[in-house]
Amino acid sequence: MSKVTVVGAGNVGATCANVLAHKDLVNEVVLLDIKGDMARGKALDSWQQAPIDYYSTRLIGTEDYAATADSDIVVITAGIPRKPGMSRDDLIATNAKIVNMVSSSIMEHSKNPIIIVVSNPLDVMTYAAYKASGLDASRVFGMAGILDTARYRAFLSTELNVSPKDIQAVLMGGHGDTMVPLPRYTTVAGIPVLELIDKDKLDAIVERTKVGGGELVKLMGTSAWYAPGAAAAQMVESIVRDEQRIFPCCVRLDGQYGINDMFLGAPVKLGKNGIEQIIELQLNEDEKALLTESAQHVRSVMDVFEKMDI
Repeated sequence: MSKVTVVGAGNVGATCANVLAHKDLVNEVVLLDIKGDMARGKALDSWQQAPIDYYSTRLIGTEDYAATADSDIVVITAGIPRKPGMSRDDLIATNAKIVNMVSSSIMEHSKNPIIIVVSNPLDVMTYAAYKASGLDASRVFGMAGILDTARYRAFLSTELNVSPKDIQAVLMGGHGDTMVPLPRYTTVAGIPVLELIDKDKLDAIVERTKVGGGELVKLMGTSAWYAPGAAAAQMVESIVRDEQRIFPCCVRLDGQYGINDMFLGAPVKLGKNGIEQIIELQLNEDEKALLTESAQHVRSVMDVFEKMDI
């Protein structure tokens, strides 16, 4: 694989492109945005960083989809954030149109790319990209679980005063308040987390994780970008290097966990073909109930999308 396109040169997209360049994974990263000069400027800035941080990946900024031709992987970060007074339906309608247009334009120039969606509302936008692209479901999926799990791991690292490198965790469900962290599958250097932390403290961390994005919006007045951009880049790395890493991703479930025809967060094996395997955990009754509740919430948002003439 030699070429990655990142659509959307906002904070998340530009961060993703910059992190990818630092990883020196591919020959070329194309940063595309309707604001072409913004994309060109951020790409040029990152390219001028190459002699300092010692990478060879060339970055190109553009507004022309022709420049994305023959992309191996496309990361879609394009879309607008929810603004004051904007209904959820308005956000869905606006961003679905953007994701549809982006997916269709990408497919005009690249034959069989892998598409990673970052745009919100994530689960439904991944479904929109899947429908618009016509690609197999193994090649269209969303980035949410890596970010949400990273927040969970960071909070645990702070509370336990241990390195975040040693914390492993799994998180499932929709990207939002109904996400399902799984403490039973959380370990610190192989030690079950509940042997190291009181349940009430862990429950508080789980609740903080669920509203982790909102916490940052309150602090900064805008959505996060460092961790989301790096999370998308980590997914690209696993694909390009065919690492077969296990990550929670937003994927199309077709019977797994008793859920059909829905994009929802679940652990997967990620390699050169995209989703190599969806892993089914043996959830207990409480965990199943939380996942079902999360799925019902995502389904309600999907129903809104399906009724729109987009």
